[in-house]
Amino acid sequence: MGVPVVLPALIPDIKKVYDVYFASFKNEGMARLMLDVIFPNGASDAPGFRDEHAKGTLAWWHQSDLQYTFKCVDNETGEIIGMALADILMRERTEEERKFGGIPWLEGKDRERAEAVVGPLATMREKLFGGHKHVYCHVMGVVPEYQGRNAGRALLEFAIVTANQLCLPLYFESSPTTIGLYKKLGFEELPERIVHKAEVLGTATDIEVPLMVRIPASAGAMTFAQWIASGYPSLVAPAPQPVAKSAPAAEKSDICAVTVEPATAPAAI
Repeated sequence: MGVPVVLPALIPDIKKVYDVYFASFKNEGMARLMLDVIFPNGASDAPGFRDEHAKGTLAWWHQSDLQYTFKCVDNETGEIIGMALADILMRERTEEERKFGGIPWLEGKDRERAEAVVGPLATMREKLFGGHKHVYCHVMGVVPEYQGRNAGRALLEFAIVTANQLCLPLYFESSPTTIGLYKKLGFEELPERIVHKAEVLGTATDIEVPLMVRIPASAGAMTFAQWIASGYPSLVAPAPQPVAKSAPAAEKSDICAVTVEPATAPAAI
């Protein structure tokens, strides 16, 4: 394996990127549960599903102005080994724009169950951020054979660099198996909690979702709680002020370095 490199996903990548998504989600406990909630009854493996999903994704790409898809590739082979999906919210949003739209591709009990799981995630984001600017990365996955080989770290570090450049907080809903990596890379675990009930998920016990946030470097030592308490101020660092310099006693040309001296005699004609 070469070095994992993160790049923007392109239209021809859609099917492969989501093959990575489905493969990675089936390989991790919490992710597998979420996959079964939003695509129940093995729908993601049904004949024709992936083709229809790719068509729907392409249609969404043509209309979304805030959601970005990234691929992680092996720099030796070019193979797509990981992916991430992030909402990069660089402007304030109205209540209508951030309203939870539900799970429209499901019906009946399946939709009711899915919205009981996904709805609280949307409610928590509304509570924490409202319409304020931030980066929300809600999907990140690596194919099973590359897990533990720094592809996930490359995706996470790319997200951190992007959020730092934008001077925006970076927010993730983590899982019990990945929380350690987030903490190593400077995320703080929020005291707020989301608990998925066992009777909704169909599990033996309730499952808690760790909520992780990383304040951009421009905020200095400010914590997420302090940022909220301060009224969500802009975290854009002020532009550096130019340092005044005293004029040199004698000025020379940078091009030919010739000193200009006053004439002492009339020029010969």
